[in-house]
Amino acid sequence: MNAITPNPQAVPAPVGLLAELTHRCPLRCPYCSNPLELDRRSRELDTATWQRVLTEAAGLGVLHVHLSGGEPTARNDIVEITETCAKLGLYSNLITSGVGGALDKLQALYDVGLDHVQLSVQGVDAQNAEKIGGLRNAQPQKLAFAQKVTGLGLPLTLNSVIHRGNIHEVEGFIDLAVKLGAKRLEVAHTQYYGWAYVNRAALMPNKADVDASIRIVEAARERLKGQLVIDLVVPDYYAKYPKACAGGWGRKLINVTPQGKVLPCHAAETISQLEFWYVTEHALGDIWANSPAFTAYRGTDWMQEPCRSCDRREKDWGGCRCQALALAGDAAATDPACSLSPLHAKVRALASEEAADTPPDYVYRTIGSNVRSPLKEEAPL
Repeated sequence: MNAITPNPQAVPAPVGLLAELTHRCPLRCPYCSNPLELDRRSRELDTATWQRVLTEAAGLGVLHVHLSGGEPTARNDIVEITETCAKLGLYSNLITSGVGGALDKLQALYDVGLDHVQLSVQGVDAQNAEKIGGLRNAQPQKLAFAQKVTGLGLPLTLNSVIHRGNIHEVEGFIDLAVKLGAKRLEVAHTQYYGWAYVNRAALMPNKADVDASIRIVEAARERLKGQLVIDLVVPDYYAKYPKACAGGWGRKLINVTPQGKVLPCHAAETISQLEFWYVTEHALGDIWANSPAFTAYRGTDWMQEPCRSCDRREKDWGGCRCQALALAGDAAATDPACSLSPLHAKVRALASEEAADTPPDYVYRTIGSNVRSPLKEEAPL
């Protein structure tokens, strides 16, 4: 395989690589962004292939690698993969649940040059956290892991995915981050892709609680300035404008799945008409520059109105293509989360209706499940 370097005038260099090393995970979070059809262990890329992918990524200009999953420490070779990042000068961020074998491998990861740890926390109250994550005794493991991270001097980010089941704990997440010595906290309202789309009715908070959570975060940012950085991701269904998905389709991020499929964003597989290339068949640079999936919505030429003539078209890049497909039935449509979309009012109404209803039970993330994707049905708007 000959690596092909993109023309810098035509294609921006990627900045980050999301390496989904495995879909195996001890947690079963109902908002997981992994696809409904999870890759089994037997289909995962081997160590040498991941090392080649990392080498090619460094050659493309990638600066940081997010070692993710599932639970990345479920892989026996996570230390070798992390060491490869260090040798290539790639900043490595371990995105982990902190349970299972994570604590046992942390010292070895630190020794080979791990740069940063991002720990998911499902709730502040242990019982609530267990209900959301679907795993007993998870909270004590997470707290012990976090203490070990900061004890080693590694920077720690806590990630709290917010939904109706824990939105009352936002203040508690902030206090917990301070208590654990985290440098950063992500208060990330659920984005409705993957398992979260299946569980949307169970997860959707009401607008008043969302607004209250934003006020809590804004006050804490001021109060904890210089001590804790708090990132806030607001829920698209209540937003005025959509986010630039992955920094813009095919502009900043490369996502490699456990079996080596390369995606412009973690949910891109839901757009079934796209053709995805694999690192086992193509060099990463070739995929980035030339694969049909990456070129499909890169730039602005593909846009419809009102995006095509909007002065925000190179700020949010049309929003989320996967969300446009899910809600409007057309991946090239204006993201209905945008207030300029003719479907925006229906999105707001949908969110309000679901938030007002009694939440159904969670459909937990499970390998080998028979959960059917709602995207194969008619779009709700």
